[in-house]
Amino acid sequence: MVTALTVNIGAASRVRAELLLRWLAARPEQVFLLTETSAGAGTTYLLDQFRTAGYAVVKTPDVNGERGAALVSRIPLIQPHLTSFNGVSIPGRVAVAALDTQPRTWFLGVYVPSRDRSEGKTIRKQTFIASLLDALGGLPAEQHDHLVIGGDYNVIAADHDPLHPGFLPFEFGMLSTLESRGFLDAHGHCLPGVQAYSWIGRTGDGYRYDYFHVGPALATLVRSCTYLHETRETNLTDHAAVQLVVDVKAARLPCGNPTGADDLPLF
Repeated sequence: MVTALTVNIGAASRVRAELLLRWLAARPEQVFLLTETSAGAGTTYLLDQFRTAGYAVVKTPDVNGERGAALVSRIPLIQPHLTSFNGVSIPGRVAVAALDTQPRTWFLGVYVPSRDRSEGKTIRKQTFIASLLDALGGLPAEQHDHLVIGGDYNVIAADHDPLHPGFLPFEFGMLSTLESRGFLDAHGHCLPGVQAYSWIGRTGDGYRYDYFHVGPALATLVRSCTYLHETRETNLTDHAAVQLVVDVKAARLPCGNPTGADDLPLF
């Protein structure tokens, strides 16, 4: 079995990055898709510790104040970059690689921009989503069908409960387009009809922003998809993490715990 976890780390400070490292190092997952990374000291520390421990890390630098995504894997990588995603409008917001599994799988971490009501940020988000969907549409069949997508999409479904006002058709369209192309909503598949939340607003309303989707060839191999709220409840971040279990076989796992993880303070 391959287990993966995605979590928004909220541009963690150096202090909070130490706590996140301690938590992640104790987790059983072999693949982490981290979103809302930053160019700050916290993200740098976290990823450097994983590299030192022998994990594979895929990260396009976050520049000009952008936030992004990173892929961290105990499973060796076969291909650390896919040129199909070179055209994504904000490259640092995707992290993708082929993993040494049977069958071969590709993992894609995604951090979709948030927006407010301004025209500029709306266009920025719409452009990113369109460029991401274009890149997915250009993948060879094997990569498309064996792809795992995870991260903070910053969108909700058209049947979300409650259906929060203010979301635009292109935002609902991201999820419906993935579905129309054969990508399976892993949580919806495992727990049909159950409304999950990964972020709670100031009014107490829940939003499902964080997801895992799998390509058509992996649909029958999904074993579980679970929202883990301990990350919110312990103030590691303001998002729940999401865990995915897929029945594929991983290659040998050569990595130990990240350097210094055993010496970090408990939260």
